[in-house]
Amino acid sequence: MAHISSHGAGGRGRRFRHTVPRRPTGSPAPTERICRLGGGACPSLAEPRSILAPAGSSAPIGLRACLSACCEVRGRPRGPRRQIPGFFTFQSQAGPSSGAVVSRPPPVVVRKLLRRQTMAEFSQKRGKRRGDEGLGSMVDFLLANARLVLGVGGAAVLGIATLAVKRFIDRATSPRDEDDTKGDSWKELSLLKATPHLQPRPPPAALSQPVLPLAPSPSAPEGPAETDPEVTPQLSSPAPLCLTLQERLLAFERDRVTIPAAQVALAKQLAGDIALELQAYFRSKFPELPFGTFVPGGPLYDGLQAGAADHVRLLVPLVLEPGLWSLVPGVDTVARDPRCWAVRRTQLEFCPRGSSPWDRFLVGGYLSSRILLELLRKVLAASVNWPAIGSLLGCLIWPSMVSEELLLEVQHERLELTVAVLVAVPGADADDRLLLAWPLEGLAGNLWLQDLYPVEAARLRALDDHDAGTRRRLLLLLCAVCRGCSALGQLGRGHLTQVVLHLGEDNVDWTEEALGERFLQALELLIGSLEQASLPCHFNPSVNLFSSLREEEIDDIGYALYSGLQKPEGLL
Repeated sequence: MAHISSHGAGGRGRRFRHTVPRRPTGSPAPTERICRLGGGACPSLAEPRSILAPAGSSAPIGLRACLSACCEVRGRPRGPRRQIPGFFTFQSQAGPSSGAVVSRPPPVVVRKLLRRQTMAEFSQKRGKRRGDEGLGSMVDFLLANARLVLGVGGAAVLGIATLAVKRFIDRATSPRDEDDTKGDSWKELSLLKATPHLQPRPPPAALSQPVLPLAPSPSAPEGPAETDPEVTPQLSSPAPLCLTLQERLLAFERDRVTIPAAQVALAKQLAGDIALELQAYFRSKFPELPFGTFVPGGPLYDGLQAGAADHVRLLVPLVLEPGLWSLVPGVDTVARDPRCWAVRRTQLEFCPRGSSPWDRFLVGGYLSSRILLELLRKVLAASVNWPAIGSLLGCLIWPSMVSEELLLEVQHERLELTVAVLVAVPGADADDRLLLAWPLEGLAGNLWLQDLYPVEAARLRALDDHDAGTRRRLLLLLCAVCRGCSALGQLGRGHLTQVVLHLGEDNVDWTEEALGERFLQALELLIGSLEQASLPCHFNPSVNLFSSLREEEIDDIGYALYSGLQKPEGLL
């Protein structure tokens, strides 16, 4: 007897016995079929992919033939059929006359073979799906990192492209089941439908316009029939606003010229307190020197300050004895400077030297502005207790050691202020000129510079009051433009005031509606003066206000003004 064992997947299985009768000696060998399930004569249930083929033939036989033939089919002599318990017998294909009896396995074995084949196919598909899951994990990782760089929309587009390439490779390398193909198709379709469509950003000109509702996506499901069929009309974005020069000037004046009233009041309060403290100290330090009342003033007090309340003039007047001092024009001195004046000591034969407290500052019979500046600079830098005064006023105060002028830097929590201490000789003659101790160079070092600001401000006020004009507003606009442009920083308030005064004397329209035209005329006048390198003073034509500018500075200023004349909005 030949015994055959059947093993399931993994080496474990159910053992059964298959008894095949021995063929008598000398009987012819009938047709023999060999099981190709595992190779050889003994079947192997662990390899369901093999086939049953006749000996010496390469044509395969199906699985049902293999199960019906079981392991081995042998002929036996005619006679009564012997039936093995639990087995089925059937005639061979040769017919009943051949006498071949084939043993058939029981139904439990057939079911076991079918189960083995199903489990093997399931394992193969599960392995392929695990491979797909591994690839999907890698794609998810890449997409997660791409989302950080490309954003949600870019990551979605990258995901669709990656999925399309993956599906193309899978379909080219292996056949897919119909069910899987259908499942993948609707997944891809749902992914495409869920992809957000990025709306284009509106242009900067339309940022202030109301946001329009987004147009419905063509892939979105249609609403119920009861909804309103009317469609909201799409509003076209308006064209960008084209402002005129007049409108731009008014907007620039509102945003860059006007100073808040609270800031102006605070600056005036700080300047007044510093003037009182400094005057008290000077009177205690120099009781023999007759100083007048320290008066804060300047453009901030006259409404001619533009942009910020950051500059105040503090006049320190000298009280000179009448009859002992006289003024000499600068052109009559060795300096030949029409901007300056000399303060000469007189009546020496009747009031000898030393009778006036200011005689200690005489140089060659003239009151020296340089000696007074050096004295006051030492006092402000070394003698005055500025930390104590600053703590009393609620701010920080320190003298500026960089500039040759007498400057005090004030830092408050709400503003920063520069106080210019100006030693002045007021009303020394009938014309009521104001002379300042200014750091001049060369032969004019001991002379006094004539301050034109008081007469300029008074003249502008008188002209505007006469015709309700806008001359002072034009001056503020020009100061703010030069303040905001580095190339025009060399143009001071004195230059711009003289330009406005030259234009203001003309009998033209100075109303608010003509402000833009007057602005362009001021630029043209400045350019023409720079071409000639000459800007004569309105009150003294012999004084050239551009004499202190170098040729390179004149070229830079002229180029900036010429560019601004071609495109005025660039200056604003």
